[in-house]
Order: sequence, then structure tokens, then C-alpha cells
Amino acid sequence: MMNFRTDLALERRDLYRKANHIAEEVDGIQTQEESFGEDIQITRVKILNENGEQAIGKKKGNYITVDIKNLKIAGEDEIQKASEAVTKELKVLIGQLISDQEDILVVGLGNLYVTPDSLGPKVIQDIDITRHLLNYMPEVLKEGTRPVSAVSPGVLGTTGIETLEILKGIVDNTHPKLLIVIDALASRSIERISSTVQIADTGIVPGAGVGNKRKELTIETLGIPVIAIGVPTVVEAATIAADSLDLFIQKLQEEAHSNDFLNHLQEEDKYQMIKDVLQPAEYNFIVTPKEIDDLIENMSSVVARGINFATQK
Repeated sequence: MMNFRTDLALERRDLYRKANHIAEEVDGIQTQEESFGEDIQITRVKILNENGEQAIGKKKGNYITVDIKNLKIAGEDEIQKASEAVTKELKVLIGQLISDQEDILVVGLGNLYVTPDSLGPKVIQDIDITRHLLNYMPEVLKEGTRPVSAVSPGVLGTTGIETLEILKGIVDNTHPKLLIVIDALASRSIERISSTVQIADTGIVPGAGVGNKRKELTIETLGIPVIAIGVPTVVEAATIAADSLDLFIQKLQEEAHSNDFLNHLQEEDKYQMIKDVLQPAEYNFIVTPKEIDDLIENMSSVVARGINFATQK
């Protein structure tokens, strides 16, 4: 299994292929790519069996990555287009799991007061809630509106309660048929910070990407299907160092094509080498970009709109 701090199945697949010098697809994994307009790339990674699970350390199921370019300078049109891509993919997964009228509970994980971890709670603020209106004021809604409820359960450090325990109580009392869980993720690529959305039908292990695993939120633990929507907001310091070294080597190679040492170094796994140096000194920080406030606002709009349009007709 790869020892990279990333929650993205696509990155894990790519890293596994590179480490094992695999030119074709990994055994037990299928991949499909699609362009959605000029600036959006959709990649669907399907883990088929135990071979695929063991190769990249992800559960069997579907992992859809929506990569969005130029989100730092995105306007209303770009945000809307990105949300349409999320809607398209999410609607398919929902349709495979429940019927048009069955209840959905949307869950925003994270800490509202820690910007890189605030995606989930911010998305919840913009979700169209209908469950209570259908119960008390059905006349104000269109016929066929689906019951949708939402909650942001906070984090263990402030509540003292595991997220699984909170959600299990809600599920047992309100009886939704599907959970959609939103969380911040960790990535192996600087370029993917707050410009990528991963949608998975396998549930989620909160905090796994930053080495702070909590109890998993899955059909096995909650009794109903769980769709996870995640956006990378942090990387490791070792990732930044390795990517910077790549750029440095590339620049030197442009000026010295015959340097065998640099050619060899670029082919090797610099990330693990750098991480091995930083980890003992506790310098392998988790890092987020200075524009994270704006990026979180943009991505919370993309995800919230995507969910709102996907959960209703």
C-alpha cells in the first residue's frame, strides 16, 4: 500500500502506477475520463475487487474526481459550470442507491472556525432544507419535492462525541435512506488544493488524510448508503518540497541535459526521501494556501449547488 498522505483515489492510483512502473491500468481498477467544457476534467475510478483495494488502499466502489481549472479567479459563470459537473455525477450515484422520493440527510464535517476544515459546515449553510416544510407546510413546495435535512455535527475536540455516534442517533430517529457527507481532504498535489471535488459511494473515514482517523461513516456502520464529497484543502510540507524540487530539477535539466544525477533523481521517489528527513524533527507540517478563504467560499458554493440540484428533480 502507498504511504502517501492523500484521500484521492485518482492520486493513489497514479502513484501506485508510477512506483511499480505500470504503463497500463492497475489490476482490479477501471478508469474513465471525460471533459466537461473547457476547464473541467472528470475522471471516474472504479475499484473492482480486492486486488484494486490492496493496491491503492481504498474500498471497492466508485470514486469520481472533478478537476476544475482557474478556480482562484472564478466568477459566477465558472462556479455555476463547476456545480453542474458535480450535479451530473452526484445525480447518477444517488439514482443508483435510492428512489426519487426517499429522504436524504446531508452532513457537513469539520470545524467552522478553522478555515481549511470549514468546508462541510459552510456547505450546510447553503443546502435547501425541505424535510420540515414537507411535514408542516407542504403547500409551499413543488409536488415531488424530496425530503432533505442537514446537520453539521462539529468535531470531537469540541463536542466530546464521535461523529459516528451523533449520526447514528440521528439516523435511528429520522430514518433517512441516504447520507451525503462533505469533508475537507488532503491531497498529494498542490494544484488540486480547492480545485478538485471527489465524489465516492463508499463512505468516508474522517481525518484519514491528515493522520487523525476517526470511526468510519459507511453503510456498515450506519446501515444506509453513504456518499462522500470531499475537496482537498491541505498538503504536507514534504509534498511542497518534492514538487518544488521537481520544478528545480526541470529548470536545471533545461540547461544541462546530460546531468545523469539529476535525471536519476527526478525518476526517484523524492517525496518519501524528504518526508523521512522532516518527520523525525516534526517539521512535516500540514500546509494550506494563503488564498484558502476565497477558495473555500468558491468550493462551498460549487458543492452546495451541486447537491441542491442533484437531490431534487
